[in-house]
Amino acid sequence: MSLLELVLILLAGVWAGLINTIVGSGTLVTFPTMVAFGFQPVVATMSNAVGLVAGGVSGTWGYRRELQGQWARLAWQMPGSLLGAVVGAWLLLHLPADTFKKVVPVLLVLALVLVVTQPRIQRWVRRRAEQQGRDHQEVGRGRLAVLVLCTFVAGVYGGYFAAAQGILLVGIMGVLLPESMQRINAAKNLLSLVVNVVAATAYTVVGFHRINWAAAGLIAAGSLVGGFLGASVGRRLSPTVLRAVIVVLGVVAIWRLLAS
Repeated sequence: MSLLELVLILLAGVWAGLINTIVGSGTLVTFPTMVAFGFQPVVATMSNAVGLVAGGVSGTWGYRRELQGQWARLAWQMPGSLLGAVVGAWLLLHLPADTFKKVVPVLLVLALVLVVTQPRIQRWVRRRAEQQGRDHQEVGRGRLAVLVLCTFVAGVYGGYFAAAQGILLVGIMGVLLPESMQRINAAKNLLSLVVNVVAATAYTVVGFHRINWAAAGLIAAGSLVGGFLGASVGRRLSPTVLRAVIVVLGVVAIWRLLAS
């Protein structure tokens, strides 16, 4: 790689780490950058997955305060993400890439609809709970089971096709949980990290020789910084602005996927 390519891949890693922490579509930055510089798609996919783990760690750490009070629920969701990621990674190794790409735009559109309608849905859930004399803040067994199942499905998606998995998680948790956008974003970062670690581990085990470790190292260094920056920026955004950013970048992700 030339000096220019080294610098641009590093900067792409910074930007990917930042938007992964705020939204969750950083792969759509680093992957095209590597392909544009002549990397084979499989090499770019594996190297990118390994490199972005560092950004997931820094972004999750940056949102650690918002994770407080969520660990009892996350103790159920994290195994769902883990198992889903394992299934997704297995599917990646056994199914044609086009199989899953056909449903990805549909899932992202659904997730964006859920993100946009989240406030209205949460108000409706609160009114129903009040009418029935229940505490709307309480997540019952039925809702928890649905949440874990949906988290598993998002994990399958992330293990197979990591791009924009954060948008899907925000949409799911936004309508199923009585939480603020910032706390949902913190949980999203942790669950996405679980999925990314599984994917990166699978790629390393089955395709160690196909990973470009120089590029993966640059992305890791850049995304590590970007994750901290993303947490700093994201935690300052109002729920409306954060929701708008998610929708805008989600639309861009869908356009990039349909155009590829």
